[in-house]
Amino acid sequence: MGQKTPPFGLRVGITEAHRSRWYAPKALFGELLVEDYKIREFLDKRLNRTPPFAAVSDVHIERTREELKVIIKSARPGLVIGPKGAEVERLTQEIQYMTGRKVSLNIIEIKNPDTDAKLVAEAVAEQLKKRASFRRVVKMRAEAAMQNGAKGVRILLSGRLGGAEMSRRLDTRLGSMPLSTFQANINYGFAEAFTTYGAIGVKVWIYKGMFEEGQTDETESNAAGGRARARGRR
Repeated sequence: MGQKTPPFGLRVGITEAHRSRWYAPKALFGELLVEDYKIREFLDKRLNRTPPFAAVSDVHIERTREELKVIIKSARPGLVIGPKGAEVERLTQEIQYMTGRKVSLNIIEIKNPDTDAKLVAEAVAEQLKKRASFRRVVKMRAEAAMQNGAKGVRILLSGRLGGAEMSRRLDTRLGSMPLSTFQANINYGFAEAFTTYGAIGVKVWIYKGMFEEGQTDETESNAAGGRARARGRR
């Protein structure tokens, strides 16, 4: 059997920082973990699955004793913020009601959505729902990522492609993809297209080059696990 590991999980603590950054005593840990999951599910449903589709690719959660801080990475921050910040205030109130804690929201713009694996996977899934030609969609997305500075792209579709009787896979690769190099900055994303003839899975890997010594991420912070331990070569 294949021993496959998601690129993010493999690099946590080496070149990637944790997506949930907090410490908790044993008795509280499970409760807070479930709370994190519910917040992510709520934001995904609210911002990605219903109009105006704010293209959120990642949610980071930080906790202090007093406050719960939610960092949302979106390609369309204006839609998350809303007119005069009305949408952000509503989201904040809903999360506060859901968790019973003081909440602050921080929105970060994704400058280049064509090289964000999660957003590329969602875009491909959306096109498949509209019965677009799967080969053409995959080729266009892969080429767009390469033109926007990616060093390698892999898109894998799996399911009843084109409504075929038997499910199959389509694997498209451009450039290089050093999955087992820890220092490689590889972005991974997954989405599902629920079509009339069944679910089609979309997996996307985007290789952006090597992590440089001392390179920092805009979501880095002083919170627990906010900074990866080793960014440079040992």
